[in-house]
Order: sequence, then C-alpha cells, then structure tokens
Amino acid sequence: MMRASFPATARLHSPTEYAQSLKGQRVGRGALFVVTRSRGEDPHQTEGARLGLIVPKRFANRAVTRNTIKRILRETFRHKREGLPNAAYVFRLHSKVPQVSLTALKQLVRTEADTLFSKVRP
Repeated sequence: MMRASFPATARLHSPTEYAQSLKGQRVGRGALFVVTRSRGEDPHQTEGARLGLIVPKRFANRAVTRNTIKRILRETFRHKREGLPNAAYVFRLHSKVPQVSLTALKQLVRTEADTLFSKVRP
C-alpha cells in the first residue's frame, strides 16, 4: 500500500498550469465547487495526479473558512490521489459558502469533494 502523501510535485504552482487545467475538461460541479482537469499531455506533469485550489475571498470572506476548505480538499485529494488518472485537477469555489459552524463546513466540503472525485473517469 502506498503512503498517502502530498509532495510539492503533486501541486499546481504557476498561473500557466492553472490556466491549462481550467481550459480543460469539466469533471463535475457541486453545490460549492467546479472541478476541471487538464486535457492531453501536461508538459509539467510528473507521475500521478496534481491539485490546484481556487478559493476566492468573495465566496469565503473569513481566512479561517478559506483555510479550512483548502485543508479538507488537500486531505481528500491526498487519500484519493493513487486512484486518480494522471492529470492536473483544479477545484474552484463557485458559490458563497453557507454560514455554518466549522464542523458542519468540514463535513459539507468533505462530502462534496468525495462525490466530485468519484465522478473522475480515466
């Protein structure tokens, strides 16, 4: 069994990488997120899937909310990474986050992330 890790090579870093992934195929859309993935060969692609996160202030005003969302998405990706096709995935928050407790927010984000990752097909 592979160790679930999230090294720097599994992240998107540059605006070019984000732009290429955002122009790609839409994997799914949920109540909070839209997930897209790069099409074809990614020149920056190494082994395994890569993740990029876009969590704007206009949809999540508080820093603690944005950080919680990103933490949960990274954790979910870390556990699902081995089963995903090699591509660059971008999770983009597309709607206002409901005013709920952090515990409820974590559950909401985790559930939606699991659902969206299950829609990924090779």
